[in-house]
Order: sequence, then structure tokens, then C-alpha cells
Amino acid sequence: MNYAKNFEQAAKYYNTAGAFLTVRALGKTNTMTVSWGFIGYFWHKPYFIVGVRPQRFTKTIIDKADSFTISIPFGTMAKELAVCGTKSGADINKADVIEFIPAKKVNSPVVKGCDMYYECKLTHNQLLDGKVLPQELQPLYNNGDYHYFYFGEIVDCYEK
Repeated sequence: MNYAKNFEQAAKYYNTAGAFLTVRALGKTNTMTVSWGFIGYFWHKPYFIVGVRPQRFTKTIIDKADSFTISIPFGTMAKELAVCGTKSGADINKADVIEFIPAKKVNSPVVKGCDMYYECKLTHNQLLDGKVLPQELQPLYNNGDYHYFYFGEIVDCYEK
């Protein structure tokens, strides 16, 4: 597995257009749009770290999940990303907007039609609190709704 394959292009679209963070647990599958996170090497393994705010429906599922996936479309699926970034899975069935297909190695599915996929085994999460934020970012968290970072060991990475 080459987790750095197409990294420059994947990072470009992840950061500008967004990607799908998908989780499955409790008999539910949900995806949300994410546009920032970290790919790196921790504890001698490749990791993908994503941030999820506590009020997101995805958090209720990811807290019970054993995995998550990141599906990155390269310049396509703008409508689907917009819906998944503005509508809660508590209110709509995301499978009416996008098609989930089985991942190769984890329980959480991937989104059909994307260009890069990262399958991640959840290892732990950590609350990002105000102690580590630069002063200029504090207004983004005026309600104290700090992101939780979810650490996923990348167990597979592949192209469409």
C-alpha cells in the first residue's frame, strides 16, 4: 500500500472542494463533507486524522465505529459534497444523495465515483480544546464546540 500515492492531487481537492468522511456503526451509515485534516506517520504507521464537531450527527456514529473512510473526488461531485456538508444525516438519508460501496478492508463503506480512497481503522480520539488553539482561531469556537480529532490508521489506500 502506498498511502502517499497521488498525495498532492488528493490534498488539493481535499482542501479546496472537500471529501467524504464515511462511518458505519449502530446499524447506520453516514457521510459528511470534510475539507481539512492530517495525513502523516505516527507510531511507525500511516494515519489519517479528521476533525468532527460534537454537534454533528456523524459524531454519534463514529464514537461507536471501528473504522472510517475518506473518499476524495477530483473536481467532481460538487453537488453531493454540498448536500453532505449542509444537511445532517439525522434529517436525511445520505444514501439518497450518494451511493455507498463496500470498502476492501474496513466495515465503513466508501463513496462510489471518487478518485482516491483511504480506509482507516480507528485507534483513538482526542478533544481539541482552547489550550492549543492560536488566539486568532478562538472566535471559530465561540460556543466551546471544539473538534474531536479521530485517529485512523490507514490500512488501505487506492485509486478508483
